[in-house]
Amino acid sequence: MNRLVKILLGFLLVLSFTTTSHARDQIKIVGSSTVYPYATVVAEKFGKGGKFKTPVIESTGTGGGMKLFCAGVGANHPDITNASRAIKTKEKALCEKNGVAEIIEIVIGNDGISFAHSVNAPDADFTKEQLWRALASKVDIDGKLVENPYKNWSDIDSSLPNKKIEILVAPPTSGTRDAWNSLVMVKGCTKTAKSLYDAGGKKAKKECAKIREDGYAVEAGENDTLIVQKLSSNPDAFGFFGYSYLVANKDKIKASSINGVQPSLEGIQDYSYPIARPLFFYVKKAHIGVIPGIKEFLKEFTSKKAMSNRGYLAEIGLVPLASDKYKVTRTAAVDLNTIKLK
Repeated sequence: MNRLVKILLGFLLVLSFTTTSHARDQIKIVGSSTVYPYATVVAEKFGKGGKFKTPVIESTGTGGGMKLFCAGVGANHPDITNASRAIKTKEKALCEKNGVAEIIEIVIGNDGISFAHSVNAPDADFTKEQLWRALASKVDIDGKLVENPYKNWSDIDSSLPNKKIEILVAPPTSGTRDAWNSLVMVKGCTKTAKSLYDAGGKKAKKECAKIREDGYAVEAGENDTLIVQKLSSNPDAFGFFGYSYLVANKDKIKASSINGVQPSLEGIQDYSYPIARPLFFYVKKAHIGVIPGIKEFLKEFTSKKAMSNRGYLAEIGLVPLASDKYKVTRTAAVDLNTIKLK
């Protein structure tokens, strides 16, 4: 019965969509601020082709984009959502609940989260544990979990600068924040802290990822360009965002090393850079053929002239996929292959 209800709901949504499709004649994209610069460049080139209008793109953050994308099928809902992490199980469930039953996943390339600061600041090198201790809500000291007491970097390690900890962080809705949590906060969380959380009946991964709220970590919103501006004007502050923003603003900011490694195209592609991750966008198959140009946009985005080592996206910081992974992505875009929701 539940399956029948879902099928009927999907049919009604698509019927409603097709009867109102005349209300929109250009692609609507939401989602990740990290993927936003890449999608914008593709959209501009796509629009200049003259056959279709330039897609409208809104930077809402990955989490915010998923909510909008999964809210339903129809001209009032976006066609594509950009994401700086893979779609979550709960987001798949939300999509299915609202009739978004067929979703195409496109991996566009790799990215390295850059932990950056002003070009006028001294060079810096951090371990993941040091970054976790700087940002965590609670840390382990002498075998006990305590509220984070660190005020200066040198409080964590005497080799670090004797300067106040000041880190601009992405909001909880950000895919970059999710990736930072899994790649830095959880990985940097000490074995002692994890065992103490486990012993207390709490999920260590969730607790390790909690960021302090005492003023040393400052939520900076989804606008990475604004974070760059703030870092360039404050040599003592740090912030994290996608590699493209580092590449585009080398006159203002530079990256700290992580475990002695600087972000680079090669290091991100082979994942030797410690904070590397894939980037995505997701497409509603039900919108293809109704909203003009979606299929053609997918082909443009995944073309070699865009995504290869010499493609125009590589020029602005996107780290291309290895050849075997590129073939999978291109096939998904051309054949409109969908992912499983369960």
